[in-house]
Amino acid sequence: MSLKSINDVLRILEKQSKWQEQPFQRLLKFWAEVVGPVVAANTRPLSIQRDVLSVATSSAAWAQNLTFGRTSLLLKLNKKLPTPLVDIRFSTAGWQNPSMERKQQPSISPHEHPSYLGDEINRPDATPTKDVNAAFGHWTKIVRSRSHGLPLCPQCQSPTPPGELQRWEVCSVCAAKQFSKQNG
Repeated sequence: MSLKSINDVLRILEKQSKWQEQPFQRLLKFWAEVVGPVVAANTRPLSIQRDVLSVATSSAAWAQNLTFGRTSLLLKLNKKLPTPLVDIRFSTAGWQNPSMERKQQPSISPHEHPSYLGDEINRPDATPTKDVNAAFGHWTKIVRSRSHGLPLCPQCQSPTPPGELQRWEVCSVCAAKQFSKQNG
């Protein structure tokens, strides 16, 4: 068994850390090199989500021009990334406030959604059928079984998830109609 100095171990770890580096952090390091100084001065990568790179641009014209050339840019970027990007989206959104990274949409769990009906609903087999009438009949059975026992909307008498009634006091369809009347 050989003993290694702490410096040797740190050098090994430093080399290994490159494969652990996040794709976005890696992209930031070579962005200017790939796009060139003029484009780099008018763009700012914001995030990579689901293998799609979001880039802020200084103007709509830059966003449009870069969108037209995104295929060749994707090829250049993918040569340097461990996981390839599938697309690039250019927008002026996020350009004005450089200190603020693009905020991710807060994700809500299905349990928090007002239309959530609960886990107790059985999910019947989704066996594909070529007969349209049989498929429609199967779908109506599923809808009836899901809505059985749900409270009714006071406005239209449709079965409604309890969360919708708590939130809007009516079903989502009636709530949408009310909102459109208020804003129309």
